[in-house]
Amino acid sequence: MLRFRSRPGRSRAGRIALLVVFGALLINQRAARRSRSSAGAPANPAHAGSTEKYKPAGDEGLGASIALLLDQSGSMAANAKGDKRPKYVVAREALNALLEATDSFVARQPGFPVNVGLYTFSGDVKRIVPVKPYSHAELASALASLARPDGATAIGDAMDLARQDLYRAGTIRKYILVITDGENTNGRSPEAVAREIDARSEGAVRQFFVAFDVDAKQFAFLRSVRGEVLGAANGDALRASLDTIYRGRILAEAMNAGETLPPARSDAKRDSGTSKGKKQ
Repeated sequence: MLRFRSRPGRSRAGRIALLVVFGALLINQRAARRSRSSAGAPANPAHAGSTEKYKPAGDEGLGASIALLLDQSGSMAANAKGDKRPKYVVAREALNALLEATDSFVARQPGFPVNVGLYTFSGDVKRIVPVKPYSHAELASALASLARPDGATAIGDAMDLARQDLYRAGTIRKYILVITDGENTNGRSPEAVAREIDARSEGAVRQFFVAFDVDAKQFAFLRSVRGEVLGAANGDALRASLDTIYRGRILAEAMNAGETLPPARSDAKRDSGTSKGKKQ
C-alpha cells in the first residue's frame, strides 16, 4: 500500500511567506495612518462619529477658555471689499482689536481666569499658540509673524484640534471662534465637527463663526448646535461682528453664567448726569 507524505519544507515556506505578506500589509496600514494626519494638527478620525462624552484632562473650574481660529487659505490674500489691503491683513488687525478688549476685561476682572489660543488653517492646521493663560504680547507677536496665506481650507480639522486643547485648559466655559472667507475644502466638514462637538460636550463648547466676504448661510447649521454665525462684507463689518461675538457673547456669557465673581464695573454713573429719573 502506497503512502504519500507531506513535504514539511514546503509547508514551512508557505507559512513564512504568509507572515511576510501580513507584515507588509501591517506596515503599509500604519504608514497610511501617519500620512493622513498632519504634523501640526493631528485629526482624530478614530473618534469621528463617537457619542462618548469628552473628558477634561484634569479638574475644571472658574474661567473662560477661547480658541481663535483664523483662515490662512489662499483666498485670504485677495483684497477685502472696499479696501486696498488683503483680507488677511484686515483680519489680523481685527484680532488685535480683540486683544485690546481682552486687556480691558482682564483689568476689570483680575481674579477671573482667561485662556486664549490662536490656530490657523489652510490645507492643514497649525497650533500657533495653544489655549493657555492669556498673553497679549505672545498673541500679538504670533499674529505679526504669520506667513502669507496659501492653500486649501480645513475648517473642520481646525475646530477639532482647538476642541482638544480646550479640554486641557482647565475651565468650565469653552469657546471656539472661527474667522473664514470660504467653504471647507479639506478634511472633515465643519458641520459634522460642530455637531459632534455639541453632542459630546453636551453644549459646554460654544461655537461662533464670522463669515468674512462669504455668504454666512453656508454656516447656518450653527443654529442647530446653539452656535451663531455673523456675516462681514468688509473690514469695518468684520471688526463689528467680532466685537459683537467676542465681547457681547463670549466675555459677557462667561461672566453671567452663574459664576461667583462680582460683575464688571458699570459706567452708568458717568452718564447719569444727562439722564433724569435715574438713581445715583
